[in-house]
Amino acid sequence: MEELDLIVESVKHDMEAAIKHLDHAFQRIRAGRASTSMVQDVMVEYYGAPTPLNQVANVSVPDAMTISIQPWDRTAIGAIEKAIINSNLGFAPSNNGENIILNVPPLTEDRRRELAKQAKGETEDTKIVVRNARQNGIKELKKLEGVSEDAIKGVEEEIQALTDKHVKLCDEHLKTKEAEIMKV
Repeated sequence: MEELDLIVESVKHDMEAAIKHLDHAFQRIRAGRASTSMVQDVMVEYYGAPTPLNQVANVSVPDAMTISIQPWDRTAIGAIEKAIINSNLGFAPSNNGENIILNVPPLTEDRRRELAKQAKGETEDTKIVVRNARQNGIKELKKLEGVSEDAIKGVEEEIQALTDKHVKLCDEHLKTKEAEIMKV
């Protein structure tokens, strides 16, 4: 039945979106190496409008412990520096008048544990979103009229299988990220 397929597709879409969000969140959790994704969410006040950092500057990683930010407009260097400080990323930007250098300090054991805990929190939040998608799908099923109980039962099992699959995916992503964080 088309309505049943739509409900399953909607649930699947929501769960896949949750996994994508988890991957994005994991990119922001640094694992000891410099990466442009560490600063991708920094918004710079540029001509009165909040603008993503990568739209006002070239962001590169010259080596494993350094992020280089070269503004296309030199007048924006102060605003970029301020945005990095305000973003609470834990970087102290150094400005030489032409570009900004961020030195990524090596991670301490405590900081690694903290980042692993943060990754675990993101994973739990994602699992909640996955389970909520399941609940919403089942609620939609209950609202349907003129559908046999067997058909509804079959779709509920399909939704549960999707839920189990996506929760397992969350755990696998977490395991990979934790290994990456704890690797010295």
